[in-house]
Amino acid sequence: MTDTPDVVLCFLAAMEARDLNLARSFLAQEFTMYFPGAVPMTTLEELIEWASPRYQNVQKTFSGVEAVFPEGDTTIVYCRGTLAGKWLDGTEFENIRFIDRFELVGRQITRQDVWNDIAETKADL
Repeated sequence: MTDTPDVVLCFLAAMEARDLNLARSFLAQEFTMYFPGAVPMTTLEELIEWASPRYQNVQKTFSGVEAVFPEGDTTIVYCRGTLAGKWLDGTEFENIRFIDRFELVGRQITRQDVWNDIAETKADL
């Protein structure tokens, strides 16, 4: 279980590169993701469709990645840092806080919870 943070980082790197086949290889069949203001999503295509009217792209800069080993076979991984990218109009943004929480069973991601300040930042513009 000590390599579970690497699984999460590889998944996030594949998503940033839009290598959906590679990203999908890290996901359990019962994977669900939860983003602010969105209904739960179970496919990467749903996420891309949901994000497409919000921004052109997003990159993450990590300030920390920690694994927690609760009872049972589930490992929790937290990633935190800042987001940078481009809004739909091409304007760049940066330094938006985020925290991602992942649940893994073995080396497969079963759940992703996302918290960030994108909506608040966009509303301030």
